[in-house]
Amino acid sequence: MPVLAIKLAYRNLVGAGLRTWLNVSVLSFAFVVIIFHNGLIDGWNQQARRDTIAWEYGFGHLLNKAYDPYDPFSLQDGHGILQTKMRQRLIPVLIQQGTLYPGGRMVPVLLKGIETDQEILKLPTKLFLKTDADIPALIGKRMARALKLKKGDRVLLRWRDKNATFDAANITIIGIFNNNVPTVDNGQIWIPIEKLWEMTGLSGHATLFIATNDYVHVPIPGWHFKDHDTLLAVLDNMIAMKKVGGSIIYFLLLALALLAIFDTQVLSVFRRQREIGTYIALGMTRLQVVALFSMEGAMNSLLATLVGSLYGIPLLFYFAKIGIGMPATADDMGISIAERIFPVYGAGLILGTIALVVISATIVSFLPAKKIAKMDPADALKGKIQ
Repeated sequence: MPVLAIKLAYRNLVGAGLRTWLNVSVLSFAFVVIIFHNGLIDGWNQQARRDTIAWEYGFGHLLNKAYDPYDPFSLQDGHGILQTKMRQRLIPVLIQQGTLYPGGRMVPVLLKGIETDQEILKLPTKLFLKTDADIPALIGKRMARALKLKKGDRVLLRWRDKNATFDAANITIIGIFNNNVPTVDNGQIWIPIEKLWEMTGLSGHATLFIATNDYVHVPIPGWHFKDHDTLLAVLDNMIAMKKVGGSIIYFLLLALALLAIFDTQVLSVFRRQREIGTYIALGMTRLQVVALFSMEGAMNSLLATLVGSLYGIPLLFYFAKIGIGMPATADDMGISIAERIFPVYGAGLILGTIALVVISATIVSFLPAKKIAKMDPADALKGKIQ
């Protein structure tokens, strides 16, 4: 019986002609769009996590308990000296507030002191060893573009020392780094931590420490550790919201395709009453006839998957290879996003989408087919509508 149901379902789909191909076309388009959108979001997520870890988080952050990354007022007291045997597996970062005066303007900035020989972050701190500038500084491309600064420029910087006394000096821009993580770029100036200790009088102090790959955290009084799950929680939540927002688009496409299949099945039940009565008169149970109509819906979805694969595979492969270019305004969003995002299509995404399309199409085909169970075979053979 299953083989016969498949043959009959296939014959009915072929006989429907244009209606079948319209249903298949819309359903296959929804299938490709679902995979493309989720692949794009997954690719962005992987790129953002990878770049943020490489440029900012390392293998975790050990923060002074008085420091809150979202509260600039905590910078004044949010630092201290760490006394632990694990100190050599941690990279200190001291953060202080300052004011920059490029071209006569006043711009508040964060001064971030970091070790010149660190190799955990991709910041080009090795440039500090190749200059004889009194106060060498590194800035990101966004910062340079916003302040119209270039390599070799000298600009006045004002800061406060540990006694809250203002001091000022010229800093030299020795390098401008290009990265996709605005949280290490916008409004930030990186200088050697030894120089910042000298400028502020906070010798040995750090606001936070960046963990290396062999760091094993144990509770330390006055400090708390944040791993990748905690540090990347905001990014993960944002990616999840993007997926929910994008799901509206392919839900509408899928709904249109399923509505077309539903209408086709309703019309089939209405117009094919004699055929249904004949099936039952020949010995098929009502359940078997319902299964036949449901099989037609499933075959619609399988055919749509096949058609979608014919043009979707080369199209999706092309985008996965060359990526999707992001507009220049994406830099101002305040989130980690590359100039080009490369979609990632995992097996789970593809198989899950196929299952979604097939199950949905089968369900909407089954709903109108339930009417068959209430038909009287004699009336169906006469073509009478119940």
